[in-house]
Amino acid sequence: MDNLIRLLTIDDLPYLEAMETGIEDDYIERIFNKLVSGNNFLYGLFWNDQLVSIGGFTIFAKRYAMLGRMRSVHRYRGNNLSTKLMTYVMDEVFKLQPIQWVGANTQEENLPAKRVLEKLGLSRLSTLYGSTTKDLSMLESGAPPWQEVLDLERKKKWIDQLYMKTGAVFPYECYYSFPASEDLFTEEKLMEWSFYENDTSTRVLITKTDLKDYYYLHTVYPWNDLMEQQGLWETIAAAYRELADNVVDETYIWMDLSKGATQSLPNDHSFELPSPWILYGINR
Repeated sequence: MDNLIRLLTIDDLPYLEAMETGIEDDYIERIFNKLVSGNNFLYGLFWNDQLVSIGGFTIFAKRYAMLGRMRSVHRYRGNNLSTKLMTYVMDEVFKLQPIQWVGANTQEENLPAKRVLEKLGLSRLSTLYGSTTKDLSMLESGAPPWQEVLDLERKKKWIDQLYMKTGAVFPYECYYSFPASEDLFTEEKLMEWSFYENDTSTRVLITKTDLKDYYYLHTVYPWNDLMEQQGLWETIAAAYRELADNVVDETYIWMDLSKGATQSLPNDHSFELPSPWILYGINR
């Protein structure tokens, strides 16, 4: 059978709609125009003029490329189509000189995707639960919220201490975490994000607004002592109320939590804890 791999355009939507992937109401069809424009690139593998596998990447902060959107026609699975396609895609990514890191984020239960990423030579870097809720009332104790940090240099010191010196993974957006680099933490971003310190200046909370299907208060707290820091939940709740009061769409709190952090939560917590997301990556 003749096969071809090429970059997809908006004109290829009919090919995508004809793919029988077994996925009901696939979001890729709904936002296809976005996935083939801007910093998003989507490729297709064709057999005899039929689109049988897709996959692509998105560029973040100029130096990171995140692979994803892997789909294959159900009856052709088992033929290593995704591996063949994504090998080609990785080669294309590394032709872009600014790109210094390529990775992918997939849920732990997605065994086919994990096998493809491992075949591509990507290493497992972190495991985080994308935890969401709309109600923190059962976690609040009535303690005063933390003090907001407005000084840019103080924000830089926290980032340097927690991420730049350690190379830790930073949740840059909901679903998208990256190994720390200066490109993630521009002054514009730091001014846009909100930082809050506890009263002893030994802990910091970072919040930012993200829009995926819904609006999220994306909350970054890189410690496991969630129930030991008085005022933490009150600070998050106050920031969430401010966001919810200023948008008309549905809103949620999103926290990227380690396994240890999820285990520290009380049994009656309100967070949804789906299968954790595993970050894979490789440097140029």
